[in-house]
Amino acid sequence: MEDARLSALDLSFLCLENSASPMHLGAVAVFRPDAQASAAEVVGLLTERARQVPRMRRRVVPTAFPPGGAAWAEDPDFDPRAHVHHHELPGGGREDLAALVAEVMAAPLDRDRPLWELHVVSGLDGGRFGLLAKMHHAMCDGQGAIGIGLSLLDGGLSLPSARAAAARRTTAPQPSGLVGRSGQLLGGAIGAAAGAYGTASGLLGQATRAFDIASAVLATMRAPAPSPLLAPPSGTRRAAFVGLEVRELQRIRRAMGGTVNDVLLAVVTGALRHWLATHGRPLPGLRALIPASQRARSGGSEDGNQLSAYLCELPVGEDDPVERARRVRAEMETNKARGPLRGAGAIPVLAGVVPPALHRLAAPLAAHAAPLLFDLVVTSVPLPPLPLRLGGAELEELYPIAPLASGHTLAVGMSRYRDKVHIGLYADGVALPDLEKISEALPRAVAELLEAAGH
Repeated sequence: MEDARLSALDLSFLCLENSASPMHLGAVAVFRPDAQASAAEVVGLLTERARQVPRMRRRVVPTAFPPGGAAWAEDPDFDPRAHVHHHELPGGGREDLAALVAEVMAAPLDRDRPLWELHVVSGLDGGRFGLLAKMHHAMCDGQGAIGIGLSLLDGGLSLPSARAAAARRTTAPQPSGLVGRSGQLLGGAIGAAAGAYGTASGLLGQATRAFDIASAVLATMRAPAPSPLLAPPSGTRRAAFVGLEVRELQRIRRAMGGTVNDVLLAVVTGALRHWLATHGRPLPGLRALIPASQRARSGGSEDGNQLSAYLCELPVGEDDPVERARRVRAEMETNKARGPLRGAGAIPVLAGVVPPALHRLAAPLAAHAAPLLFDLVVTSVPLPPLPLRLGGAELEELYPIAPLASGHTLAVGMSRYRDKVHIGLYADGVALPDLEKISEALPRAVAELLEAAGH
């Protein structure tokens, strides 16, 4: 059996969690059946398929060595029926589905069981049904979650071609994963990481690497200042879902250069600008953490987290949409030229070399340090451009949900599937009671860029 120990990065997500800030990620899939599939049949399919996925049968257990560590072990009492739930939303629209998702995602997972849940939502408008997949970040990153999710779909256990297609779309480090909270392993963890490894015989090179990363991270930390996207956690959640047309984003890209991901960052920047201006709030510079998958580069399996990240200034104070897009593109090009394993964006790499015991000691300090680095997470998870089905029903939409760490109030998840980019907004319910205003501003920001591009 392969080594089932949690990596230091995987463990960090357990250590950062508290009751008001659970560290699980999610995905909301919406299916349109060719023929009506009953909810009971879908629940039964998911139950049986989950039983066949090894990672879904395991729970976290502590280890004696390394001290403070943890490992995955088969749950002797595993019953997938306890993890698959059914909800009925007669005539439910996008807002009704978002309200249910926010309620379900606010509750922490039970650490005494395998760290996942599936929620089937029947009765959606147009005869559709939804599926909310909820998985702890210690279990997988966004790209790993896609692999697990594919295993649950029709023909999923024989879908290596789908996983390979997804990998080919991320052969270079791309903003990816439903993740990003490992950026909070800062503060006391930074200096201690280098010190702990520096005193260990034979690990001087690793200590030097940790010290270099830590120094770069510290250099980008900002003085404490009020931010419209930072607030004490309330434990409540809100969600909103938006679909954007890929063809419109491609038109903007052809006119302004860069990548579709650069355009999406410019769209998010414009939407946040509109939201701030509507409420008469100041227009500060906002900094986004952009997770980047290292899975294709490392050749790793779907298990665990394999991440780096970029930091990107979102110029919400800039009035000209063309200049906003240019500045975002230039910063991301600089990030990519520097590489995801250097600079402040390598925060997850730093977390990966911190000893397990130190994660448990430093996590409370690290959580307070994260707002000094970034204001929100913007993450993108690509899907293979293949027809995907569950119980014969074709996948229409998929909205990623990134977790909210303590002190942060907004996370933006994006997933491109065929002709749409689906955006999942996830927010603290008290700090951002008007999340719908941001969702309404996203298409407006696209229209603004299209007009500026001459379309």
